[in-house]
Amino acid sequence: MEKCKILHVLGQRPEMTGSGIYLEALITESEKLGFANFKIAGLPAGNVPKETDPAAANSRFVLFETESLDFPVTGMSDVMPYESSLFRELKGRRLTAYKTEFTHVLQDVVAQFRPDVIHSNHLFVLTALVRKLFPDLPVVATCHGTDLRQYNNCPHLRAYVRRYCRRLDRIIALSADQKNEIQRVYGLPSEKIVVVGGGYDGTVFTRVPKQPAGTVQLLYAGKLNRSKGVPWLLRSLKRIEQLDWHLHLAGSGKGPEFELCMRLAKRLERNITFHGYVSHQTLSELMKKAHIQILPSFFEGLPLVLFEGLASGCRVITTKLSGFDEFFGSARRDSVDLISLPPLETIDSPFASDEKRLEDALCESLARMIARVKVSPDMQDPQAEKIAAQYTWPKVFERIASIYVEVALRQCQGTSFSESHFHSL
Repeated sequence: MEKCKILHVLGQRPEMTGSGIYLEALITESEKLGFANFKIAGLPAGNVPKETDPAAANSRFVLFETESLDFPVTGMSDVMPYESSLFRELKGRRLTAYKTEFTHVLQDVVAQFRPDVIHSNHLFVLTALVRKLFPDLPVVATCHGTDLRQYNNCPHLRAYVRRYCRRLDRIIALSADQKNEIQRVYGLPSEKIVVVGGGYDGTVFTRVPKQPAGTVQLLYAGKLNRSKGVPWLLRSLKRIEQLDWHLHLAGSGKGPEFELCMRLAKRLERNITFHGYVSHQTLSELMKKAHIQILPSFFEGLPLVLFEGLASGCRVITTKLSGFDEFFGSARRDSVDLISLPPLETIDSPFASDEKRLEDALCESLARMIARVKVSPDMQDPQAEKIAAQYTWPKVFERIASIYVEVALRQCQGTSFSESHFHSL
């Protein structure tokens, strides 16, 4: 019996981005259910995996830093954990080359692989191109949040993106708030957008009893830049240096914002361990040891790292961003503390006049949570555990698979294609 075939499309490096983790997880889960998968992604020419590498299996890569694409891989965030170029600079010759190179690979792969469904990532230029090239194939796209930010920041690309992304068969949103934003931006009916969320690996991020807290172990995991609130976190920790804590800083960055984070971290040198970019396995070990995880971000899509932390038994301090109350609001406050933000100057930056007030709020939250850990190092909150359990990859893929079935069957009505094509479901 023929398997259902899914083509996954991503314009970024799959091995170093949240959307890449998402893509690879969907492939893993779909293979368990008998789907056939192929992926297209962007890579620097010097980072192509060898044919024997599992990362190269059933894959084709569009290569950047070549004669045809003589610039780094475009990043959906302006600061990526690797050398990248900005979408606001994707104009003229660069934009033409970007579309041309992806077109060649997309057309070749579709002709050979003959997918039943294309699943693209990010509501942006590449997904718009996919929809334009294959108007008769079912195309589903996941919004990761950063794409809405790029839409806002890149007016020269909006008309093209809006024209073709409005024609997608289904859009997968990470939260109800994000669904509302997609509806507003694209003028789409509610039924075209399905809230699914994202997931984490429940076999890697597991809970063990926390050690009694002499020194309370804190963890920040993510990019080291301003939009993630890292300078805000480090300045706040300097103000409560007298409390007994140690921060594990896991992440990477580049440029002036990263350098600022490193200068601020150096002021707290005896209380900080800098781990740099870490694997998922290493991150899971850090989470097992951490009592409190902190993500003081000014902009997020779906913070999978927080679900990983909750699953590992971490208490969480984070900002009350769009959708966060929906995800975490039912947990007890001594398990998850959501810090309210004032209106921001830009989409991911506060007004300078509010920075002192933000530091006060974060200092208060940190001090309160540290004191709570001293009394009870092991978090006991069934609701927090229930929240985490809803976002394991098998749960997420069940919801996505039903979307594949719906769009493919609707597209193929009147043909020999039938629901038996999805026999594993």
